[in-house]
Amino acid sequence: MESMKRYISPINPAVFPHLATVLLIIGTFFTAWFFVFEVSRPKKDQIHNQQHSKDGVIFKELVISLFAAIFLGFGILFLSLSVGIYV
Repeated sequence: MESMKRYISPINPAVFPHLATVLLIIGTFFTAWFFVFEVSRPKKDQIHNQQHSKDGVIFKELVISLFAAIFLGFGILFLSLSVGIYV
């Protein structure tokens, strides 16, 4: 038991609140961007014969939502760690 080393986190626990704040702000930015992107799109009846642009819109939606989910997920993880909920 004496030969075992104590586990040291690669990220200092003192920076968990700051890291959580930054990640949640970035995630909120991507979420707001996704919301504005969805609301400002033209309706289906206004778009005629634009199948090629529909694929690009879906790809952009997926990329923005992926970044929002990643940043918000890690932000919530570090927020939980900073308040003492060890997951």
